[in-house]
Amino acid sequence: MDDTLEELFDVIEDRKERLPEDSYTASLFTHEKGENAVLEKLGEETTELVLAAKDDDSDEIAYESADIVYHLLVLLSMKGMELEDLEAELEARR
Repeated sequence: MDDTLEELFDVIEDRKERLPEDSYTASLFTHEKGENAVLEKLGEETTELVLAAKDDDSDEIAYESADIVYHLLVLLSMKGMELEDLEAELEARR
């Protein structure tokens, strides 16, 4: 799992730097969508996760959880943070 998150974060950082026109991730780093879009998506996906959990739908729980993690990593990147910042906080809570 750690490798998957690292690879995903690396792709997000690459999209932020290169801003390819056909990339959803890159569009989140432009004024076209921006931080508000990421925050809205986090809220939307969290609501969808809660509903999936209420319905005891394992497939939807995994799907919506992945959406939350993706948008959370985009937000961390937007704020100039690293994946290690999140890992350090999680380790501190153990």
